[in-house]
Amino acid sequence: MKRWAIAAGLAVAVILAIVTWPPALPDYPQVRAAWVSSEARLLARDGRVLEVVRADPKVRRLDWVPLTRIAAPLVDAAIAQEDRRFRDHGGVDWRALAGSVRDRLRGRPLRGASTITMQLAGLLDPVLGRSGSRGPLQKLRQMRAAWALQRRWSKDQILEAWLNLLPWRGDLVGVDAAARGLAGVPPSALDAAQSRILAALIPAPAASPARVAARACRGEGDCTALLATADRMLGPRAALVQPHLAPHLAARLLGPATREVRTTVDADVQAFATEALTRRLAELSTRNVRDGAVIVVDNESGDILAYVGSAGAASTSPQVDGAAAPRQAGSTLKPFLYGLAIERRLLTAASVLDDSPVDLDTASGLYIPQNYDRTFRGPVSVRSALGNSLNVPAVRTLLLVGVDAFRERLFDTGYRGISREGDYYGFSLALGSAEVTLVEQAAAYRSLARGGRWSPLRLTPVTVTERAVLDPTAAAIVADILSDPAARTATFGTANGFALPFPAAVKTGTSKALRDNWCIGFTDRFTVAVWVGNFEGDAMGAGVSGVSGGAPVWREIMAWLHRDAPASGLPAPGTVRHRVTFVPAIEPPRSELFMPGTELDTVRVAPAAAERPRLLSPANGAVIALDPDIPRDRQRVAIRVGGAAPGMRLDIDGRALPLTGALWPPLPGAHRITLRARDGKPLDTALVTVR
Repeated sequence: MKRWAIAAGLAVAVILAIVTWPPALPDYPQVRAAWVSSEARLLARDGRVLEVVRADPKVRRLDWVPLTRIAAPLVDAAIAQEDRRFRDHGGVDWRALAGSVRDRLRGRPLRGASTITMQLAGLLDPVLGRSGSRGPLQKLRQMRAAWALQRRWSKDQILEAWLNLLPWRGDLVGVDAAARGLAGVPPSALDAAQSRILAALIPAPAASPARVAARACRGEGDCTALLATADRMLGPRAALVQPHLAPHLAARLLGPATREVRTTVDADVQAFATEALTRRLAELSTRNVRDGAVIVVDNESGDILAYVGSAGAASTSPQVDGAAAPRQAGSTLKPFLYGLAIERRLLTAASVLDDSPVDLDTASGLYIPQNYDRTFRGPVSVRSALGNSLNVPAVRTLLLVGVDAFRERLFDTGYRGISREGDYYGFSLALGSAEVTLVEQAAAYRSLARGGRWSPLRLTPVTVTERAVLDPTAAAIVADILSDPAARTATFGTANGFALPFPAAVKTGTSKALRDNWCIGFTDRFTVAVWVGNFEGDAMGAGVSGVSGGAPVWREIMAWLHRDAPASGLPAPGTVRHRVTFVPAIEPPRSELFMPGTELDTVRVAPAAAERPRLLSPANGAVIALDPDIPRDRQRVAIRVGGAAPGMRLDIDGRALPLTGALWPPLPGAHRITLRARDGKPLDTALVTVR
């Protein structure tokens, strides 16, 4: 019997040793390093938070908060609530444990005996259970684990980890989520009442506000104020106050497995660009403008300092990223067209182009470009044509360089959406019929600021390769034209909204039917690109142009960026400055920039008599449709001739027509219109079809 008793005792001892043997709990550095926030965070270049996106739908964990940044009233209230002798015991409070056993034996209401260290052990290993677990064996294991923690952790480490790992209420885990989610302040800013309410939540996170307030009050006089605080903190929960500076960029960079990304964005530039765009869109709201986007780039590094995908309060699609959405380019591609022509020495800034009506035959019919203001200015220099954004000279320049060559240059300059053959775009490519993104625009214009060298823009600190896409001298000439206020006055006037107290190049663009409005420009230090319009594609109100749409935002941002150090003049490496005179005086004499070897003293405009005789309209291949609702004898086609000289004559299918003011009554069928010299020799011919 004695041997049996000894064996039984040994067996019980072994079982107790096995059951109560402490699990292998991690050290403080391991617990701290393993902490993962439920929030994915987008950071600015200096570490400030730009945007927070919830990545874990089950719990809400924010930052791990050091004990030194937790309000002392909360620390004191939590210790008083859960473990009054925390600083004095070795992990197990024997006095509290003895009192709990005594109360159980006497049938009194139980009081907790789990120390903060025991509770932490339960949080670190769910097998041990939380403080509410009452099983004796589990308590023994918690006690053994608490002793083990006490030997390896400091009191402050235990207290800090406990407050950060505790579930508080609902999905809130950790003191940072509890303080911000329930009190609306960081843990360091909790006051005494808020601290007492949070501490009272620890043993019963789901308790009603009245029960929590009663526990926090502990019969200490009037509890009305604490009840009001509990009602306020534990009522319907408001959304956590989080930074909301770059939602579209966060959606782009924060994936399911990515919890933190440091970007190149400057938080102050991002905030100012957002505010400037928001104000302007509010001013344009009565003119059916709802959406906009802004990109700000550091020219030296290619870092994107601001990425504003949308800012319109009236937007019906605020989730659309306007900085990455393809939109029709409008006139913003013209600088690269003229840059290509200058680089190939087909034109200089002083070359003269004809701004007069032109009809171009295309596979889909006649293409008849018009200027923005529906007027024509006759002979103009390249400087005036680009500065005033004239359409017809741009189309004539495209005829010089070729559609395919221009399409390839745009693709090389980062416009990767312009990838089809030139025939797909046709002559309208000169006027920006292709779709581009605001990011592509900013990168392309930055290449002009950097002497024709292009590289992808950076959103994160990665290494990129820069390559030459335009001759640096040609790039300097184009940048000089875009920064010349006098070059744009014919279209935009002298008070045009682009004026800055330092040199800056700028170009605007408006797409077909007023769907898109661009303003893009650069100084020696920054490139700023602005788009305004409507994500749904409906037209903006009449009169919303580059000057009234995006330009005020562009100018405001540029002025702010240079508030401490004005921009220097744009460099012009390799150029030759030479005085040029126009004969006749279509423009005043001026000092002009040239590529070496292309300088001109005088630019002479050929007189009308020297113009090659040709048929201006109808164009060769034109198809003319008769209107059945208009009497046949009231329908006429005007035949226009350029470079006409005495003795020339017209004929249609061999029948003579007067040369001046020729109005031809069209008949169904195919017809040949011929311009002949005095001696009858054909000078030009157009084949047209009447239906």
